Amino acid sequence: MPEEVLFETERKQSRAEIADTLRAVADKLDTGESITLTAGDQSVDMDPPENPTFEIKAEREGKAGSEELSIEFELEWKPGESDDAPVSIE
Repeated sequence: MPEEVLFETERKQSRAEIADTLRAVADKLDTGESITLTAGDQSVDMDPPENPTFEIKAEREGKAGSEELSIEFELEWKPGESDDAPVSIE
């Protein structure tokens, strides 16, 4: 299945602004609330389960002299995934 981008934004921000955004996401994760991403006319609500997969990746791309470094944080889960799923024994 091809990837469908539900929300995307990219812009330069100060380290403090980025930290504020990450803190807001962390606060939502702590309280179990859904996370609403909004920029311009784009908006999407995401509701991660209690134990999503968390990936942290550091990358270097490009050739020497024109390389780009990045740190990526990603939460992944399947729709409807829940830790509270009932257990059945057959």
